[in-house]
Amino acid sequence: MNLASSVLPPGRGAVAGAVRVFIVDDSSLVRAAFSRLVADEPGLELAGVAGTAEDALAQLGSLHVHVILLDLEMPGMGGMRALPEIIRRSGHAKVIVVSSLTAEGAEHTVQALAQGAADAMLKPTPGGFDHAYRDKLVQRIKGLGRRPLRRAHSQSDSGELVPARRPFAATRAEVIAIGASTGGIHATGLVLSALPPVIGVPILVTQHLPAEFTRPYANQLAEMSGRAVDIAADGLELVPDRIVLAPGDAHLTVVRVNKRCVIRLERAPAVTGCMPSVDPMFASLAKVFGAGVLAVVLTGMGRDGTEGAGAVVAAGGNVIVQNEASSAVWGMPGAVAKAGLAAAVLHPTDIAQRIAGSVRPV
Repeated sequence: MNLASSVLPPGRGAVAGAVRVFIVDDSSLVRAAFSRLVADEPGLELAGVAGTAEDALAQLGSLHVHVILLDLEMPGMGGMRALPEIIRRSGHAKVIVVSSLTAEGAEHTVQALAQGAADAMLKPTPGGFDHAYRDKLVQRIKGLGRRPLRRAHSQSDSGELVPARRPFAATRAEVIAIGASTGGIHATGLVLSALPPVIGVPILVTQHLPAEFTRPYANQLAEMSGRAVDIAADGLELVPDRIVLAPGDAHLTVVRVNKRCVIRLERAPAVTGCMPSVDPMFASLAKVFGAGVLAVVLTGMGRDGTEGAGAVVAAGGNVIVQNEASSAVWGMPGAVAKAGLAAAVLHPTDIAQRIAGSVRPV
């Protein structure tokens, strides 16, 4: 039986409250494995399957879908070229790229994340579709499909129900630090591309991403931001208007050596279990720069960054978080906001405006 033809349209047998998943992969084995996973998992529902991007586009306009599992390397149009239209036709469903671990695959995956894909998973190796892989994939799907899909416009700081915000400290920012996870590559690109060409302070970025994707992401970050990007290494000195990116296998922290601010990589387990973690970056900057820290927490699952944001606030610095409506997942920014640590809750382009205003002399 054709799986696609067996899927019930919305309102006709659909499970109320279930996360509806659409699978796009040219491998019949992968489609069958992912379909079984979805069918067997409470809270998930199979919305449809497609073996090509063209087939996916033909179906998506008439389906109600929350999460799409997308292979990038397929005959014909392929997932990369189709991604923007897949997002549009699906009503802005969350896309999880299922990528092969090759140099080309890593480059394509990071490009897809920059174009709006929310997350990425490595395609399972033969025999690798085990309980651990299935549990991780289910967690990602449910995390992305948990809340109603919305898309915010700029200037969305008003009109959303968020906890009371802290006063924005009137101190000039001496360093910008950005932490992000799921959906964060796209969001970070929106922030950095909207900044003025010269802001006069260094920019640090910690993005939850496998180590294999660090170099492709550094290249993508340089292209999106128009700035030089260094992958963090011990002893690297912070330079105004250069971006330092945390590697995938270490926490990016900063120490002061004489009058120089330099990178120190740390590998001790973080409380959140993340590697790299946003918390150590924020906490170290609070010690070195005090009230001169402007910390930004963008979309992502979990609560990484909350503890570090507390250190920034205690030192007199400012914390800005991405608003819920523009986040793929409002876990990390939501945790900071709910803890009362955010001085602003903004759309990424408005975060850029706030950063630009904060680096000017007070």
